[in-house]
Amino acid sequence: MTTSGPQQPPTSGGSSRAPLVWVAAALVLFAALTTAVVRTGPDPRTDFLASVESQFQPAPAAAEAPVPANPMNSAALDAEIQRIISEHGGYRVGVALVDNGGGDPTVYGDATPYSAASTAKIITAAAYYHLVETGEKSLDVPLGSFDAAFQLKAMINTSSDDSWLLLMQDIGYPRLIEYAASVGLQYDPEQNLVAPGDMALLLRQLSTGTLLNPEHTEELLGYMQQTNNERLIPAAVDPEITVQHKYGEVEGYVHDASILSADGRSYSLVIYTWGEDAVESEERLAVIHELTRTVCGTLFGS
Repeated sequence: MTTSGPQQPPTSGGSSRAPLVWVAAALVLFAALTTAVVRTGPDPRTDFLASVESQFQPAPAAAEAPVPANPMNSAALDAEIQRIISEHGGYRVGVALVDNGGGDPTVYGDATPYSAASTAKIITAAAYYHLVETGEKSLDVPLGSFDAAFQLKAMINTSSDDSWLLLMQDIGYPRLIEYAASVGLQYDPEQNLVAPGDMALLLRQLSTGTLLNPEHTEELLGYMQQTNNERLIPAAVDPEITVQHKYGEVEGYVHDASILSADGRSYSLVIYTWGEDAVESEERLAVIHELTRTVCGTLFGS
């Protein structure tokens, strides 16, 4: 059976989507307004987001620790030492200064070899200790009226020439020359010539323990303190600076070869002089003292 009357027309699809179009348009407009606000307004990032972002930023460069100036490189020190030497032109003066931590010695004045006088006793002592360490010699064997250990101490601490002769004879001149060459020295015991720079390098080896074993290093350096003549370099050094030295005096030559240490710093200072005045004249001592005070004042602030 057929139902009569007009039929309902089909629903139009366009009219049902209209509300969705308006909603989408509203969302687009809202997003545009929000973006404009974000771009022109305060930074909306939270602390959390900022902390995350910071992980991707390059870390600031660490500040480099300042490199302390080496007082050995002081132009003022160089100029002052040169001034003192030039103002005492009546003397032949050679000054060698080396940082025991490393580097080459700086030599002022006359750098050629001098008659080393008793400063060369350090070479003999080091050579004898070396032969003890290699098993060729012993400190306990009789040597002269005493044993070798006594003669070593007397040679260095009281500068005994008799002890020096006994030890050199026991070593033998060829062995002594050979040993000196092995540690970088040009030395002939018959001529007894040593350059200030070579003596400074020998002292640096002694002070750093590269010349002898620890026991013999400590013993020899101990003999070089409170010697029977503290009138040269030690007399011009402040009490807080440790001085280990070997002086030498003969026929117009007055020398002192020293290791100066304080506050973890150590330097070897060698002063060789020759003049026609009396040994340890007031003028000669004044030159050595002035040089020593200048060096210590710069290197140790004393």
